[in-house]
Amino acid sequence: MDNFITHIVSITILLFLLITFLQSGIDKTIDWKGNTSWLKEHFAATFMANIVPLLLAIILVIEVVTAICCIIGIYQLIASNEVYFAVIAMFLACLTLLFLLFGQRVAKDYQGALTITCYFIVAVFGLYVTSNV
Repeated sequence: MDNFITHIVSITILLFLLITFLQSGIDKTIDWKGNTSWLKEHFAATFMANIVPLLLAIILVIEVVTAICCIIGIYQLIASNEVYFAVIAMFLACLTLLFLLFGQRVAKDYQGALTITCYFIVAVFGLYVTSNV
């Protein structure tokens, strides 16, 4: 219980990121066709128009790996006071969000970029808190 209290902020942020990326990964998997169709239209006027399925697959893999690292990170923080997977999860979350931010900026979807920025602030704060233990 002491480890849980010690790492309560990191655990809470990892849960937030787990929900975010697990849900997103599940949605992409279940509705691949719908997501691909929407994104092809979203990026139609950009240099990414012809590689949307590849980029979506890359994001999907990183999101799933991030979610798995979140689960392992939460477990390790509580069970053994280890921060390695928690830090990796936070970093992967930041990296994924930077990729998404780049895409939104290229597509000139500034409202979407602003939304991603809110998630990014949480992830960077989590990385800061967790890596400075």
